[in-house]
Amino acid sequence: MNQTTLQFKTLLLLLVLVTIAFIWILLPFYGAVFWAVILGIIFAPMQRRLQQRLGWNRNLLSLTTLMVCLVIAILPVIITSALLVQEGATLYKNIESGKLDVAGYIEQFKHFLPPYFQHLLDRFGMGNLEGLREKIVKSAMQGSQFFATQAFSFGQGTFDFLVSFFIMLYLLFFLLRDGPELVRKVRTAVPLAEPQKRRLQLKFNRVVRATVKGNVLVAVTQGALGGLIFWFLDIPSALLWAVLMAFLSLLPAVGAGLVWGPVAAYFLLSGSIWQGVVLGLFGVFVIGLVDNVLRPILVGKDTKMPDYLILISTLGGLSVFGLNGFVIGPLVAALFMSSWALFVESKPRVKLPLP
Repeated sequence: MNQTTLQFKTLLLLLVLVTIAFIWILLPFYGAVFWAVILGIIFAPMQRRLQQRLGWNRNLLSLTTLMVCLVIAILPVIITSALLVQEGATLYKNIESGKLDVAGYIEQFKHFLPPYFQHLLDRFGMGNLEGLREKIVKSAMQGSQFFATQAFSFGQGTFDFLVSFFIMLYLLFFLLRDGPELVRKVRTAVPLAEPQKRRLQLKFNRVVRATVKGNVLVAVTQGALGGLIFWFLDIPSALLWAVLMAFLSLLPAVGAGLVWGPVAAYFLLSGSIWQGVVLGLFGVFVIGLVDNVLRPILVGKDTKMPDYLILISTLGGLSVFGLNGFVIGPLVAALFMSSWALFVESKPRVKLPLP
């Protein structure tokens, strides 16, 4: 082994060790760093357009873009989260005091079912009404108690939240200002051919923008429409159900129907025909239409991934990374597909001799 090879391997080992150490010290604030990068990618095109029109210096331009991002992307999330905590606390108190009789609703639903379906519930061990009521009430209490306790835990973690929040804003400012230069340095360091690096970068940017903008827009639209129809039909905790529908709509092929569907069925079975019909028609032709029309345009068109792969990668990302996983999951899947496609294309063709 010559001296040059030894020095290169030593440098490579040092690079691996310091990279692992750097990632390790960033782990406590990985969410802040992650969303700073994501928001930087999303708002970079807007900043370029502002630069072309206004011609301001980089600092003022980045600060302006940061303020726009804060108003249209960050503050609505914070306000909605605060209202959601309050709504969850109210729901918990109503269930605990008996004002909201979940067990009574379950008992009514059981009696409204035809005898055949009641027999099926008995066969699958769900005919024990008391046991079923206890399980559902316990689950409802735990879920609502979670939202109620967030008010206290949020107060305990206010300092950590503020630190992460300002780290994200601080990094986002410099990523908006120095983003193109940082991208050029990263591309120079990656040991791939220039067309391959360009292809991976384009795929990365497209998936991030399509996943965040597309999925979030679809989720917000479906959640808002669902909350609106729940409020119109005087269903308790409409904001809580709206947020739940928005969250479930992040999952393609699953969607907000898991919330409004059972409620519409309950209305129909309990004799509230017009409420059930209105909710069912609104869910199918309005909420469902948003998913069927907007999602292929905003998500599938840019990611160029099948729905089943988006669904599996989103579920896997959510289970591993929490809420951040709805971006990380499809991103990893897209880079996986792109990397294998580059490998197959660059692999030398070996011609086998004919027999």
